[in-house]
Amino acid sequence: MYNVMSSRAEEFISDEEILDCLSYAQENKNNRELIEQILEKASEMKGISHREAIVLLDCEIEDLNERIYRLAEAVKQEFYGNRIVMFAPLYLSNYCVNGCKYCPYHLKNKHIARKKLTQEEIRREVTALQDMGHKRLALEAGEDPVNNPIEYILESIRTIYSIKHKNGAIRRVNVNIAATTVENYRKLKDAGIGTYILFQETYNKKSYEELHPTGPKSDYAYHTEAMDRAREAGIDDMGIGVLFGLNNYRYDFTGILMHAEHMERFGGVGPHTISVPRVRKADDIDPDVFDNGISDDTFAKIVACLRIAVPYTGMIVSTRESQKSRERVLHLGISQISGGSKTSVGGYAEEEAPEENSAQFDISDNRSLDEVVRWLMEMGYVPSFCTACYREGRTGDRFMTLLKNRQIINCCHPNALMTLKEYLEDYALGKTKEIGEKLIAEELKKIPNETVQRKAADYIENIHLGKRDFRF
Repeated sequence: MYNVMSSRAEEFISDEEILDCLSYAQENKNNRELIEQILEKASEMKGISHREAIVLLDCEIEDLNERIYRLAEAVKQEFYGNRIVMFAPLYLSNYCVNGCKYCPYHLKNKHIARKKLTQEEIRREVTALQDMGHKRLALEAGEDPVNNPIEYILESIRTIYSIKHKNGAIRRVNVNIAATTVENYRKLKDAGIGTYILFQETYNKKSYEELHPTGPKSDYAYHTEAMDRAREAGIDDMGIGVLFGLNNYRYDFTGILMHAEHMERFGGVGPHTISVPRVRKADDIDPDVFDNGISDDTFAKIVACLRIAVPYTGMIVSTRESQKSRERVLHLGISQISGGSKTSVGGYAEEEAPEENSAQFDISDNRSLDEVVRWLMEMGYVPSFCTACYREGRTGDRFMTLLKNRQIINCCHPNALMTLKEYLEDYALGKTKEIGEKLIAEELKKIPNETVQRKAADYIENIHLGKRDFRF
């Protein structure tokens, strides 16, 4: 039985409820009156239910679909403006004991190059990332209690935070590691992590168990209930996601919204981020094996409907997606992207030989961070390297309250401009710097609070004079 307040995975992600929602949506995909009612509710920008959202996703009425896209753009602008947060993944180790059928790290893959970074190698990786201009990392590691114990992850986090190279510093370490215990989540909290990220891959229990035949990740309930344990441990910023293409996209779209609703109502705070990766080619993984691939049109509509349903959440698209695909969805809801990414272990400090491939998946957008930053600015977006909310204690319900009350612009916009100015001064190439300086001058005028605007302009001048790390 479906119960959003239950602590049991099969009750807050109810198969019966999802199937009923999918049937309801199919019956009403051309019900103009109902869809207009849902859009009217959604226009208040307070979110809609999973049942209402799947009706919008299935809608086949052309003019109403255009309204869906326009509303998604309006919601994105209202909550996140034209800011796009930048980050990079950092792969520590690809040792893994799981048998996931979509990931080349699976235990039976005997020809992928297995690697684990030493602390000195982590220093070289982080220095290389700092030299690119990154301030925010997403730490990644396979699940292996021998090679990648929690102690190794904690030591690596301490190493990352300790490295100060020239004007570089990693100010926020997000962590994407396997579901673990309350005790281990407390250790991660004490280590000063930013967001804890865990992808569900699919919410369909039967498909999940088929895709995860062996290893600790095969326990559907333990994995699905991980965010509740993390919350119990005091972690208040958490990110969820599914891997579209593994299972029926309508099912997983509904499931991830049910998870978001559970997190907000049961845990008190909804997801800090929602990620929307698609299956990609990897070492011994052929995405065509999975018969649930989605088109770019469907992908764009998923992003739009998620943005409408969960207006407050950050939405992430990585370099799994091509430049063209990312460009299409930026205005529909995406607020974070990676740039200059490597998905191999040790891929930033030195080029990896083909026979030593350790990558988790093939990257579709291979541009450098500077190219991505310039591309964003040319489209009118503000690339942000900001980590101020995390370091000022504006996390969890405190961050969400500011966001839902539309007050975050007086913090986020000036912070984004100041961190962009740092990037331009320390790392940008000539053309990028020229475009960025003009953009900052224009965007400063858009800060609604005049006192904040004047203070931000003063801080930006001080950054030009050599000072760093101002924040509201």
